[in-house]
Amino acid sequence: MTNSDTTSLVSTLAELAMSKQRVLATAESCTGGLIAAAFTEVSGSSVWFDRGFVTYSNNAKQQMLGVAGEILSTHGAVSEETVLAMAAGAVASSDANIAVSVSGVAGPTGGSDAKPVGTVWIACAGDGFASVAQHHLFSGDRQSVRRETVYHSVRLLIACIESDSH
Repeated sequence: MTNSDTTSLVSTLAELAMSKQRVLATAESCTGGLIAAAFTEVSGSSVWFDRGFVTYSNNAKQQMLGVAGEILSTHGAVSEETVLAMAAGAVASSDANIAVSVSGVAGPTGGSDAKPVGTVWIACAGDGFASVAQHHLFSGDRQSVRRETVYHSVRLLIACIESDSH
């Protein structure tokens, strides 16, 4: 998977979002804004992309996205529960009607037996479909994990919009 693969996929996402009248937001932890950057590489993205939240710390997840402290203390930042709350919070805190969220361990530090380096959760939430979360275990260095996370986030958004009941 290359950057051009992601760029091509983002163009597909842009067309789909516009045709379904979807406005997107991102809630990013381990990618640090790379998904939002990929979206804004496409000219005219302001039509379908509202904003991105970079919530690297747990405090930021709580303050900016309304993620409950109990979710973070019980499940941790890298969990299904957290990314689902992040995506819902991004929709609630923006003018978007769909959001993608990511949280993971990009490495090389920070991994554990339960959540090794490369563990990433990606979620999609919005109006017109059930919220979805996916668990991934990517291999490679920090840049590879982050690049794969961006690519799979775009793929999940496309799937969510295609399942849209609107």
